[in-house]
Amino acid sequence: MTKQERYLKLSGLEPLVITPESNFINVGERTNVAGSKKFLRLIKEEKFEEALDVARHQVEGGAQIIDINMDDGLIDGKRAMVKFLNLIVAEPDIARVPIMIDSSKWEIIEAALQVVQGKCVVNSISLKEGEDEFIRQAKLIKRYGAAVIVMAFDEIGQADNYQRRIEIAERSYKILVDKVNFAPEDIIFDLNIFPVATGMEEHRRNALDFIEGTKWVRENLPYCSVSGGVSNVSFSFRGNNPVREAMHSVFLYHAIKAGMNIGIVNPALLEVYDDIPKDLLEHVEDVILDRRDDATERLLEFAETVVGKSKENKVDLSWREEPLQERITRALVKGIDQFIVEDVEEARLQASRPLEVIEGNLMTGMNVVGDLFGSGKMFLPQVVKSARVMKKAVAYLTPYIEESKDSNASAAGKILMATVKGDVHDIGKNIVSVVLACNNYEIVDLGVMVPPEIIIQKAKEEQVDIIGLSGLITPSLDEMVFLAKEMERQNFDVPLLIGGATTSKAHTAVKIDPQYSQSVVHVNDASRAVTVVGDLLQKETSDTYKKSIKLDYESFRDRFLNRSKQKEYLSLKEARTNKLKLDWDSSDIKKPSTLGIQVWDEFDLKKLVDFIDWTPFFRSWDLHGRYPNILKDEVVGKQATELFDDAQTMLQKIFNEDLLKAKAVFGLFPANQVEDDDIEVDVGPSNENSEQPQFVFRTLRQQLKKRDGVPNLALADFIAPKDSGIQDYVGCFCVTTGFGTQELAKDFEREHDDYSAIMIKALADRLAEAFAEYLHKEVRIKHWGYSQEENLTNDDLIDEKYRGIRPAPGYPACPDHLEKLSIWKLLEVEEKIGVKLTESLAMWPAASVSGYYFAHPKAKYFGLGKIQQDQVKDFAKRKGIKEEEAQKWLAPNIVEV
Repeated sequence: MTKQERYLKLSGLEPLVITPESNFINVGERTNVAGSKKFLRLIKEEKFEEALDVARHQVEGGAQIIDINMDDGLIDGKRAMVKFLNLIVAEPDIARVPIMIDSSKWEIIEAALQVVQGKCVVNSISLKEGEDEFIRQAKLIKRYGAAVIVMAFDEIGQADNYQRRIEIAERSYKILVDKVNFAPEDIIFDLNIFPVATGMEEHRRNALDFIEGTKWVRENLPYCSVSGGVSNVSFSFRGNNPVREAMHSVFLYHAIKAGMNIGIVNPALLEVYDDIPKDLLEHVEDVILDRRDDATERLLEFAETVVGKSKENKVDLSWREEPLQERITRALVKGIDQFIVEDVEEARLQASRPLEVIEGNLMTGMNVVGDLFGSGKMFLPQVVKSARVMKKAVAYLTPYIEESKDSNASAAGKILMATVKGDVHDIGKNIVSVVLACNNYEIVDLGVMVPPEIIIQKAKEEQVDIIGLSGLITPSLDEMVFLAKEMERQNFDVPLLIGGATTSKAHTAVKIDPQYSQSVVHVNDASRAVTVVGDLLQKETSDTYKKSIKLDYESFRDRFLNRSKQKEYLSLKEARTNKLKLDWDSSDIKKPSTLGIQVWDEFDLKKLVDFIDWTPFFRSWDLHGRYPNILKDEVVGKQATELFDDAQTMLQKIFNEDLLKAKAVFGLFPANQVEDDDIEVDVGPSNENSEQPQFVFRTLRQQLKKRDGVPNLALADFIAPKDSGIQDYVGCFCVTTGFGTQELAKDFEREHDDYSAIMIKALADRLAEAFAEYLHKEVRIKHWGYSQEENLTNDDLIDEKYRGIRPAPGYPACPDHLEKLSIWKLLEVEEKIGVKLTESLAMWPAASVSGYYFAHPKAKYFGLGKIQQDQVKDFAKRKGIKEEEAQKWLAPNIVEV
């Protein structure tokens, strides 16, 4: 195995590969009964569903691994651990990240290893009970396929100085690697983080010994990682958060430089290193690095002056007195475009040719932006603002460059970006384009709904170095496969980047990579795109990198297909036998107050403000955390607040100037379940163009074999069967807030303002989701009226604490996009509100939402998962389409044979 391949690889539903280029991996600690009183209370009270929310909030808050600990004298830790892990498996938004099994009791660890999903981390084992027990436990962990945290602890006790740390680490490493044959990259050392500034002389070097021990381990014990619980270092300053925040930031800054790459950190107690006041920074670093004999006394004295102090933000223009290059760099880093034209003009007058300003002054500043972004000191919204300044500067210089007949600036590479045919979503693509442009790559952006022949033609004409494809809806995946085949047929040799919400490493590895002999790489966020593109185009190392990617995807593909084969599936007949069997009672069913179709042609967008779920808005800008807590987050809080303020300003502009139009159409109809998985809808006289009084929705049924007592669901199960004699009802809808979005975005782009162009699209999307939530509430309370007494907060609505569901075609419960055609025909969507379907059945405008309404108290969201060929055939027959057509639309959900 080569050195390049020796990376710590963990997984939940999604892989987490920790490479030297990875940012610090943060472990969520709130699912630890020893660290969270709330979590302990929920487990004691058997409120496991609420305890799952704690885990979910951690993942939403950016935790890349979640630490689960059930060690408490008043609970059955083994039972609680197994039950909680089994529940997590059914929650894809939690289960996507790897698990850290945390316990001091081996029986709990082993019980967890038997049920945990993916490749987890065991926290922890040590030599404290001797080598024999250490080896026994390590062999079992290896057999279960997990990574392991090794505590710096032996038969004598915990390592409390530098020498003991490295001695225990080296001894543990040699035993694991030489005797157990444990993969060295699966070893993580916890070298014990102890408090500093306690007043005790022997504690002075606690932080420094850890930092130096980390450096020694990373240099002398190949491929392993180093972890720790950071909050311990500031234990002496409990109650003084400003000092604790600074201590954590300083400690992490130096520990990460030394090689610490994983850790448990509370984001609420973490200051941005560069934002620590210089006087506080000096006092804290004196303590952490043990630079003065009186460091503790000085910090204790100084700490009294910073208790409760808040950070002040004042407009400071003193930077305008700095030299020209520093001014240009600051403008780019801070996203300030107020003075950029005058500074660029000054630079132009000093240069021998105008192009030098771009290649010199501006790229010097953008390199700083790239370095700060790569090191986690800048965030995506700031980078997009930097791009706005850069574009404004280049636009000013362009006439001078053309006049001087200067050649084009030498770019780091040329990249073609396109959203594939039939797909209209481009927020993510545009963000990646901006970030790459900030790193001196020339972008050829073909926009949305781009046919494959145009992508091929433009790639040849422009002689691009890389092609990047984006897509949000499942049919886009087939377009990407087709394009890969066509590139192979035409002997292309440029790498192919794959990105977008429905894409994944699994789909890329299994479906796309085999079709193209050159490099195919899945890129799941903007920050990773820069690294991937750099590695692909780096002349000295690109061949090695491309080979490693090809091998990695081949290995991933084999593992994925083997996992699929190991899972058991039921025949469609067996799955239908195991359907959800509800005790049908007419008291659960309410006849809608208003049957038929209704249209809202004009709607006041201001009514939607209280229904906006802001958390996904921040996520679209790569800021992870739950709103409103994210605004106070000490890592991204400042940037999140600035972004939120900008969003509020634009939102008011949308309202005041009537920039976007909102429309809706919805209908409520008598309905019953027929032939197991179909829903027969009684259209009646409400739809004059309907050819028959009955209309049918086709639903799909889960086929994965479940444990005893768990049904295989289909949406039709939530509608009363026709033979029950009970009249039931169903609804469907389409809302949009997208009319006007594209025109506004293009206006901003013409002004070189990508930040505002992306912002308007992101807000339109949020308003569309809010409109869907608002309409659903109106339906529940008034138009259907089955929840007339409902009184829920916006948080309750976001958490879906109401009765009824509104699943959407193309999403987990009903991944078949073809059902949109049924909704469009039944409601006459395009005729009534103007929302169209592309050939791939994406909605246009993009800021639109459609779906069904189910009202039964037991109706819930679920994922269809994989289905077998017998259901594909059955579905094609029920839909009246060819089996090949059904295969195309259901491809991502069909079991690989």
